[in-house]
Formats: sequence, structure tokens, C-alpha cells
Amino acid sequence: MHSISVVVPVYQGEKTITALVEELDGLSGPCVSSAGAEFSVDEVVLVHDNGPDRSDVVLLELERRFEQVRVVWLSRNYGQDAATIAGMAAARGDWVVTMDEDGQHDPACIGSFLDTALAERADLVYSKPTNTRPHGFLRNVTSRGAKTVLATVFSFPASARFESFRLIRGDIGRQLAEVAANGAYLDVALTWVVGNTASVPVVLRAEGREESGYNYRRLFSLFWKMVLCSGTRGLRVVSLLGVTLALAGVIVAAVIFVQAVTGDNNDPEGWASMIVALLVCSGAILFSLGLIAEYLGVALHILVGKPLYLKVDSPRWADSGSSPSRVASETNGVAREH
Repeated sequence: MHSISVVVPVYQGEKTITALVEELDGLSGPCVSSAGAEFSVDEVVLVHDNGPDRSDVVLLELERRFEQVRVVWLSRNYGQDAATIAGMAAARGDWVVTMDEDGQHDPACIGSFLDTALAERADLVYSKPTNTRPHGFLRNVTSRGAKTVLATVFSFPASARFESFRLIRGDIGRQLAEVAANGAYLDVALTWVVGNTASVPVVLRAEGREESGYNYRRLFSLFWKMVLCSGTRGLRVVSLLGVTLALAGVIVAAVIFVQAVTGDNNDPEGWASMIVALLVCSGAILFSLGLIAEYLGVALHILVGKPLYLKVDSPRWADSGSSPSRVASETNGVAREH
């Protein structure tokens, strides 16, 4: 019997997390995958990431209703990666499944994940969506473009398979969560410690809410975090940029020389070469300094001990003097809505 822990970071899950937990509850008994593997979802770890809605009230009710539900409370919003890592640290199963809160990931695929892990001896199994993601056209194009840039410019082909719906061997997930430092991108960190990775075709469902919790600013922040966490590949881009600009400078110098010899250059003497050198070199220097400064910032956060996340014992309003009757009435009201 394979014990499975499901980790779900919750940011705006007030209207969606209850339905997901009810689906997972159906897998809490002994289940058999299509290949004959026996498994059971023994615990559901819900990580409260301090979103703008009333998810905390719903999570308390779910923890009371379902025996296998455990809630991890974070002191503030740390982001999806940090919340997922916090849940992995608290998980106790042989395998850890990470899912989104919005309902687009189908719990029925867990058996297929386990079959693939056992058949291919993989410690990490990613979902591989076979349909168009339930987002807007522009966001889908942006996401594919970001992964293409990482795979080509930054020589990081593994980024093409990164998905938040994944199965991880439990002991690897827990140990990685213990050593992950601030600035760590979970999928990049997994490439450091996992050798054999597999994937499973899945069909993504429609999200259970009208809009995603991620805007383009946060998505770009995730992309940039992935770049910085991928090691020295960004610095290699700076070196490549320097070589490219040097070659461009040689070509421009040759053009100016030919124009000077043939008499086709009507600009003041030295103007063209000076402007080209000034624009190209100053742009390259500023870009390089900015990228190096980002790397130094990540290193500084680690050196000063900035935590990836911090857990607390109770939700925020529990320490603000709210009466038990008021909390109970709010909880019951949300439960009736669902």
C-alpha cells in the first residue's frame, strides 16, 4: 500500500478548495490504480498563504470535517513555491502530490502518476497537459515563450516540462524542503536532486473561479526567479552578449572604414563610431551590472538568513481578539455557501 500526501497551497481558494478536498476524500480508502498498484491518500496538507479572501475560515471548517486534512498556517504571503515547499516539509507519505487549489487538476490522475513512477523507476513525475490551458490566449503564449527562452537562451531544457501538478518521492521532497533557501524555485531545485523524471498525459479542467490569482507582474517575477535560480546560466548570457557586441563592433568598424575609403560617409569625422560605441557599450554594461546585482541580491538574502517561509500556530484573526461565537458563525456561513 503506497501512502500518498497531497499538498495544496491555498491563496484564493475560498470558493474552490472545498470541492477539491471532497474529491480527494474519495481516495482516502484503499484504491487500486489501472496497473494494479494499491494506494491511499492518507493526508491532505492545505497551506494557507494569506490570500485576500476568507480561505482561512474555510480551511478551519475542512480541518474539522475531514480527518485526513491538516492545515499549515504561514505568517504572511510567500508565494506558491514557498507554500508548496512548506507543505512538503510537513507531509508524511511515501509519495507527495502537489496540486493547485483552483480545481483544474483532476485527483483521479494520481493513480496514473503512481503507475508511471513505478514502471519507469522515476522519483518525480510531472503532468503533461494534452489540452489548451484554461487561461487567456495571451497568457498561454507568454508562458510558452518564457519556457522557450529558458530552454534555448539559458540552456535549460528541463524547464519545458515544469508543472505544478506533480508526484514526488516523499523522502526526497521532505529533505529538499529542509535545505531549500530563500530564492529557491522548486522545479529548478528538483533538477538538482532528482535523476530520473517522467511525465503523464493529463486533461486540465476549467478553473473553478473567474480569474487567476496570477497577474502578468507576478508571472514575470516567477520567470525571473527561475532564471536566477538556474545557476550561472544568466552570467553565461552576459559573456555571450559581450562576445556578440565585440563581433558587432568589428563589423561596424569595417563598415565605417569602407565608407571612409570610398568617400560615402558624409557624417562629421568620428561621429558614427563614437555614437555606436557609446550606445552599444553602455547598454551592455548596464545590462550586465543589473544581472550581477540580482545574483548578489539572492546571495545576500541567504547570507542574512531571510527565511523561505515561516509557519505560525493559528490564522491571523485568531490572535486579534475575535470571539469564538463570531468565528463559529462565520465558519458555518461559509460552509453553507459551499
